[in-house]
Amino acid sequence: MTYLANLLSRSLLFRKDLDYHLVRASMVLIFLLFGYQKWFNYEAQVLIPYISNGPLIFWLHPLFGIRGASWFLGVSEWLFGALLFAGFWNRKLGILGALGSVATFIGTVTIIPFIPGGWEPSAGGFPAMVGPVAFLMKDFVLLAASVYLLRQDVARVVAAQE
Repeated sequence: MTYLANLLSRSLLFRKDLDYHLVRASMVLIFLLFGYQKWFNYEAQVLIPYISNGPLIFWLHPLFGIRGASWFLGVSEWLFGALLFAGFWNRKLGILGALGSVATFIGTVTIIPFIPGGWEPSAGGFPAMVGPVAFLMKDFVLLAASVYLLRQDVARVVAAQE
């Protein structure tokens, strides 16, 4: 096992900052693609149970309507994606993008306990997740990636000031 660890440590996978750049690029791509979906009616309709039952985002439908809420989310996702992309060159903009990303995924993971039909009754309910809950579980990893980027960017900005 030590040999394998030493071999891997010399590989391309462990070059300086590769993980940081891969996580950042992945988050940019996710925000780009998920933001794109929000411009279409099919996605606005799919989002109804998520938004309606989200304790932090329930206000979007009364304020903006069904399509407007979807557009609001699309604009937000593209903004955060653009800030994360700019973070490749400007860590302060990266901080703003990562903060937006953290807020986004806190907003989505808080929906999980409240989404109707998310827990399979025939399997005893919680923790037997189905459909919408299973879809949202990925957001725990995306929240962790967002916190990682935020931590990295804050550390780099502080180190540059010293």
